Amino acid sequence: MNVYDLAHSLARALKESDEFAQREQLREVAYADDTNRALLDEFKKLQIQAQVKFASGERPPAEDMDRLQKISALLQYNSDTSAYILADFRYQKLLADIYKILGETAGIDLDMLHG
Repeated sequence: MNVYDLAHSLARALKESDEFAQREQLREVAYADDTNRALLDEFKKLQIQAQVKFASGERPPAEDMDRLQKISALLQYNSDTSAYILADFRYQKLLADIYKILGETAGIDLDMLHG
């Protein structure tokens, strides 16, 4: 079978997974509220910026980490946003496991990125 066909099959399988369906359902609920949407968008932005900094061997600015912590605390108090964040984490874990499998095949040690 063609490798590209397999990649497309994997993408379809991911979109049909329980993890994806639950994440999308909970995302819709969490993002229905404008305040939740703004907090979640800011949280994700700061989270990605921090991950990029850590991956490059740098530390994110303290004020960004403080803001990320405060937003995270707010989101945890809301049942809609905390359920979505947990579902998103489970889906990201699924993707990370797949990346690890692919990385091993390619001879790339993704564990070294975690320091």
